[in-house]
Amino acid sequence: MTAKLIDGRALARRVRSEYRMRVERLVARHGRVPGLAVILVGDDPASHVYVSHKTRACAEVGLQSHVHRFGTEVSQAEVLACIAALNSDLSIDGILIQLPLPKHFELPLVLGSIARDKDVDGFHLYNVGALVAGDAVFPPCTPYGVQKLLEAEGIPVAGQNVTVVGASNIVGKPMALMMIRQQATVALCHARTRDLAEFTTLADILIVAAGFPNLIRSPMVRPGAVVIDVGINRLPSGQLVGDVDFEGVRQVASHITPVPGGVGPMTVTMLVCNTVGSAERRWGNELGVEKTYGADESRANSEGEKT
Repeated sequence: MTAKLIDGRALARRVRSEYRMRVERLVARHGRVPGLAVILVGDDPASHVYVSHKTRACAEVGLQSHVHRFGTEVSQAEVLACIAALNSDLSIDGILIQLPLPKHFELPLVLGSIARDKDVDGFHLYNVGALVAGDAVFPPCTPYGVQKLLEAEGIPVAGQNVTVVGASNIVGKPMALMMIRQQATVALCHARTRDLAEFTTLADILIVAAGFPNLIRSPMVRPGAVVIDVGINRLPSGQLVGDVDFEGVRQVASHITPVPGGVGPMTVTMLVCNTVGSAERRWGNELGVEKTYGADESRANSEGEKT
């Protein structure tokens, strides 16, 4: 068996094309272009690359992007003041803090200062709580992208055993919640999980976001499993690899995402989707149109859920 590659780049192109049409409809109806503001602090090379990917994605769908750059030594108060100004700026529909921030920042305070209806990364406590309750305002972009990849491949989630390796607030925990919401049975593994292979070999769907290159090898994967590799690691040679031993695991899995070209393009794309969704809700509210928060997928799952 050789696994089918799940092409994140191809799906990202299709989704962005759809959202470009939605942006065009917004501009035609309201006479203004949705906007995303990105706050970039410091000189981390990877962060600058990621921001450039996001601004290009915005341009591709017709969004305006505004990057606010600060040096490493900028005070937290100055960044908070920038966020406050963006919260009240009617031309801005989404605000993104590029992580990581320098060590002198209090991350929960900074993320919590973003207006919840502009928190397109889905990191505000309100949005995290909404995800737990099952009706996400803005689904976190990477887990949302994984969900879309599974949907596009026609891979069922309900009733499946899902193992998530990595328990970060950005990927692992929200990913587990989203899979539970779709009625999967979920194991969430982390750095202190004993006998990791006992959990990974049970998985019909294995999602790996641990941050360790080639952590998952073929004996740790159930034959025929779907493997989603969220990790991206640069080896001393300069090569980019995921958290999964791609060449070995593709011989036993049924589907697998490559690195690069798998989850990454969808993470950026879902940021664009959340920003367009924010504009649609906010502009509708300004016109007195009744709008409810929550992703369409969450609402549909809620209606079909049995307790």
